[in-house]
Amino acid sequence: MENKANNTLPSNNSLVKNLDISSSSIAASKLIIALIVVIILGVGTGYVFTKKDSINNTGVVKESVSTSSESREVVGSNDTKTFKDTATGALQTGGIDGEGAYHLVRPGGDSQNVYLTSSIVDLSTYVGKKVTVWGQTQKAQKAGWLMDVGRVEVLK
Repeated sequence: MENKANNTLPSNNSLVKNLDISSSSIAASKLIIALIVVIILGVGTGYVFTKKDSINNTGVVKESVSTSSESREVVGSNDTKTFKDTATGALQTGGIDGEGAYHLVRPGGDSQNVYLTSSIVDLSTYVGKKVTVWGQTQKAQKAGWLMDVGRVEVLK
């Protein structure tokens, strides 16, 4: 008995085929153009959404409001969901035992002070002024009330 395996391919089905260079270079050109268009559209869309978000939601706003009886300056974020806590008092420098860089002096003595930090508003601009601040209460070890300020209104 003879056990022969048929390992030969017919001559017309060779493993190496000739490529049509002109059709593959056209396809490659179309692919490169499509990738460039997608990249440009992606960058443009990201730019538009970034500008829209910073204007409407998270941008730092500085506005002056004038009415017949008073004028006031408001600086900071319009995000009242994040910065929902408020306090009013005279802004002074200094925290308590490393907590806060500033504090609000309120009626009732030192126990009523609100110690403040801010990653959005430069509080040093308002030292010595009576202000209302909007912020988010933070966990504190020494301060009775520690707040991260997101918005400041200068009262006159």
